[in-house]
Amino acid sequence: MEPVAAVEATKALQAEKLTLLVAANKGGYFGVSLKPGKPKPYYQAQVWRGGKAVHLGCFATAEEAALCVARTPEGQAAAAERAAVLTSEEARQQAQVEKLTLLVAANKTGYFGVHLNNHGQSKPYQAQVWRGGEQVHLGGFATAEEAALCVARSPEGRAVAAKRAAAAPPLTSEEARQQAQAERLTLLVAENKAGYFGVQLKPGLSKPYQVQVRRGGKMVFLGYFATAEEAALCVARSPEGQAAAGRAAAAEGQGAAPAVSSGASLKEEGTVPPMPPGAFVKEEGVVPPMPPGAFVKEEGVVPSMPPDAFVKVAVVVKEEEGSTDGRPKRQRAK
Repeated sequence: MEPVAAVEATKALQAEKLTLLVAANKGGYFGVSLKPGKPKPYYQAQVWRGGKAVHLGCFATAEEAALCVARTPEGQAAAAERAAVLTSEEARQQAQVEKLTLLVAANKTGYFGVHLNNHGQSKPYQAQVWRGGEQVHLGGFATAEEAALCVARSPEGRAVAAKRAAAAPPLTSEEARQQAQAERLTLLVAENKAGYFGVQLKPGLSKPYQVQVRRGGKMVFLGYFATAEEAALCVARSPEGQAAAGRAAAAEGQGAAPAVSSGASLKEEGTVPPMPPGAFVKEEGVVPPMPPGAFVKEEGVVPSMPPDAFVKVAVVVKEEEGSTDGRPKRQRAK
C-alpha cells in the first residue's frame, strides 16, 4: 500500500465521515506512535482491544495512521465519546485541567487556528493547522473555545504556545502604544488602578498586570504582562476589546459618554465622573436649601405670627396738670 499524503487522508476521512482524533503524543493522534527508523521515522497505529494492544500497521504519515485508527471500532467509539459538545466554559476548564493554552488571535473567532466557515450549522467552527506546508483539517465544533481546545492539543498548537511563552522581551509602554497604532487598535482607558479596561494590577509579580475579559457571562484569563500598556494591547486584540472600542467610538460620535463593560468606565480629560447617590454640588455664594419649618430672620422685621397668636391691648390712664375745674385731667391712650 502506497503512503497517503496528509491532505488525501483528510479528504478520505471527510468522505467516510470519520474523525482524526488529536492527542497529546509524539504521533499527534489517538492510537498513533512515532517510531524511529531508517532511513526515516515511521508512524505505528495500534488500539487497545480486550485489554491488549493490537498492532494495526506502520505508515509513512501520521494522518494515514490516524485514518487507520479512525476506521476501527475503537477509533469510532473514541470519536463518539469526544463528540459530546463542550460549552465554552467547559472547554476553558478542560484546557486548564490539561494545562493547555487557548491561543488568542486577531480573527473573527478570536482564536488561533479557528475559523468560522459554516454559518447556521450545528458545528460552525473549524479547527485547522498548517502541517508540512499543507493545511490540515482537525474537525468542526459548536463553540470557538472547543475548536481552540482541539488546536491547543495538536503539536502545532503546543509549538505556538511555547513560542509565545518564550517570545521576545516584553514591550515597553511606548512600544505597546506604537504597536496598537500599527494594528489600528484602541487601548481603552478605564478608572481602575491599572488605568486600562480589562487590566488589573497584581503587585509583587514580575509581570504584575493581569488581563481578563468577560466572555459568555464569565471572566476569561488572557495572561500576565510587564506593563499596563502591553496588557491593554492584549485586551484590544481580543473580540471583547474590539467590541468595547466600537461601542466607545459610537458613543463619542453621538456625543454621549462611552459605555464600557466589565465594571470599567472610560476616562476623558475634562469630564466629571458621575456623582454618588445623595450628593449635590455646592457653589460659592449660594445658600443651600433650608430645612422644613425654617425661616429667614431680618433685622427690624417682625416675623409672621403663628396661627393661634393674638394682639393684647393695654389701657393706660395719664394725668395732666392744669385742668380748669381743679380735677386732674385724664387721657385714655391705647
